[in-house]
Amino acid sequence: MSSSIYSVADKARQSRPIDPSEPFDISWVKGKTILITGGASGFGASFFRQWAAAGANVVIGDVDDNKGESIVRAVRIATDNHNLHFIHCDVTNWQSQVNFFKEAAKLSPHGGIDAIVANAGVAELNPTFNKPGQLDVGDPPKPDIRVIDVNLVGVLYTTHLALFYLPRNPGSQPPDPNKNQRKMHESPRDRHLLLIGSMASLYPIPQQTLYGTSKHGVLGLFRSLRSTAFTNGVRVNLICPYFVDTAIITPLGRAVLAGASLAKIEDVVEAASRLMADSRINGRNLVVGPRIKIVQTEEGEWQYSGQEGNEKSTEVSLWEANTDDLENTDVFMRRIVGIMNAAHEMNGWIKWAKDMVRALLLMVKEGPMITSIWRRQN
Repeated sequence: MSSSIYSVADKARQSRPIDPSEPFDISWVKGKTILITGGASGFGASFFRQWAAAGANVVIGDVDDNKGESIVRAVRIATDNHNLHFIHCDVTNWQSQVNFFKEAAKLSPHGGIDAIVANAGVAELNPTFNKPGQLDVGDPPKPDIRVIDVNLVGVLYTTHLALFYLPRNPGSQPPDPNKNQRKMHESPRDRHLLLIGSMASLYPIPQQTLYGTSKHGVLGLFRSLRSTAFTNGVRVNLICPYFVDTAIITPLGRAVLAGASLAKIEDVVEAASRLMADSRINGRNLVVGPRIKIVQTEEGEWQYSGQEGNEKSTEVSLWEANTDDLENTDVFMRRIVGIMNAAHEMNGWIKWAKDMVRALLLMVKEGPMITSIWRRQN
């Protein structure tokens, strides 16, 4: 990769590709105040246990008050860490999320928020979207889009609040991808947003149309933010787990996946912990899959080597996706827009004047009709 191309990523403070074999120190999260939505179960609860044990100040939000309060009590006892809290949070409700962030900031020992995990998510237990129906049963049924409300709208609310609070974190610094590893303990104040996507962010899952749509949306959010969030010194990362043995997999999903390998939740936790602990990592998307053994061919391609493998095989569960988007896809589109802008300038004022006259004529012609429609609707 040429330095001229990579300079775009440098300007966005994107870190270099992650080497899964490179160790990281989970104790780097000590003293950080971390918020987790959907923290009472699934990935959120596993993140909570891991980071609380490492000395982080963790606040979890969830709609299940009993589970949330119960897990906080248990982890406080197990870790002797008393900077652990539960706050009721319905991610689909804007005011509920506002209250969650405000209360969490008050509970933070240093008065700020270092990291947010937009983890809350649901699956389509009984998919109804785009199902064929009978024409003689009356009006078409309204689809249940709660999955979109939780997995996308809720994440957008969380992200909006994260980008409000993180730049205001006292004593924090913008991410530095070139920071010396030995200095990681010197500045625990962070500005980190961790998004939780899915393999459905990258590839469609049959009968999970809305789930796939929501997770594609999270991927789009990540790709947009990693190009711009650096202006506020916020680092943004994403993890996309493969099918993991958690309650979010529906019975139908388990039937479809029967006999297939599933990812391990401890690998998901390790991937998230790497991104959370290492404040040098920014703009990266990690796919977490089953642990499989692979071998590199003479042509440089990686292939599955079987369960037994051979002496040259390597066991992996972590992969990077969208690795070169910032340098290739985004730069490519920027060049196209640049060409369009150049063409716009070449057209000059005469073309602009003609287009403006055409627009004004359309306004005169259609103005009364638009006004009439507006009056009828209001």
